[in-house]
Amino acid sequence: MKKTAVLFPGQGSQYVGMGREFIENDSRAADLLAAAAEESGFDLQRLCLEGPMQELTRVDCLQPAMTAINLICWQAVRQILPQPPAYVCGHSLGEYSALCASGVFDFSAAIRLVTRRGELMEREGNVHPGGMRAIIGLTIDEVEALLATGVSGTVTIANHNTDTQIIISGDTTGLDSLASLCREKGAKVIPLKVSVANHSPLVAAAVPDFEKFTAKIRFSEPEIPIIFNVTAAREDNPEKIRATMARQIASRVRWYDTARYMIDDGVELFIEVGPRTVLTGIMKKIIPRGSSITCLQVDSPESLEKLKEQLR
Repeated sequence: MKKTAVLFPGQGSQYVGMGREFIENDSRAADLLAAAAEESGFDLQRLCLEGPMQELTRVDCLQPAMTAINLICWQAVRQILPQPPAYVCGHSLGEYSALCASGVFDFSAAIRLVTRRGELMEREGNVHPGGMRAIIGLTIDEVEALLATGVSGTVTIANHNTDTQIIISGDTTGLDSLASLCREKGAKVIPLKVSVANHSPLVAAAVPDFEKFTAKIRFSEPEIPIIFNVTAAREDNPEKIRATMARQIASRVRWYDTARYMIDDGVELFIEVGPRTVLTGIMKKIIPRGSSITCLQVDSPESLEKLKEQLR
């Protein structure tokens, strides 16, 4: 088998109907969703299959819903992989799916963790309203240079997704101020449909409360190596992982560096496991031109069959 990495998407990949084919045709998938619903306290089957989108996208609902669907898809994928992947990793919220896939904690713990994470982030979003915007066409050095000139309000770089796709996060004043500077430099600015300033100082008050909650959960050493968002590096120590995941709430997602780590280590096949193809699209912008690296995505029995063909 080619050297493989499994990627789990986060917020922004959700849609009404996600996971339907697995849930309605595989009792094991339906059982996982039911267990996640019981653990989280949300009617996840209704949310995932019927919506409405406004409710599904709410931070506290979305986090257990996305995690459950990611792990339902992983349940199907892992059964056809001839050997474990070289790496797993996830984008922001998706990192919890990766941790579960690697054996750091079990499915029940994953749902408990993301449910509490969602509650705390929803709380901070209500106290400190904000949002996020995508900056297309500037490098991270260019955006950081603009930040350094001084902007009004609160704003920071939340995600470094590709060489020229940067996500900023903050309050309306800060976002407007930095976005204006970016447009003057020729960038395209796209508002994201989120109501919380994720990965910014506006949600930092959630970190100590989440850290206290994680103390109730057993963390183990990863059975499959993980590259972490906060550090863009491996970590095997369970207590360091626990601390890193608390910090992750308000820290930058270093996805570009994470992807380069795996590419430079010889990964030949990236499999996005979960709804939509957001990470697949991002990876195609990072992979060097002319490379033979392949990107596939699985969130249905049909796409699972395509992966089977590739693995043959």
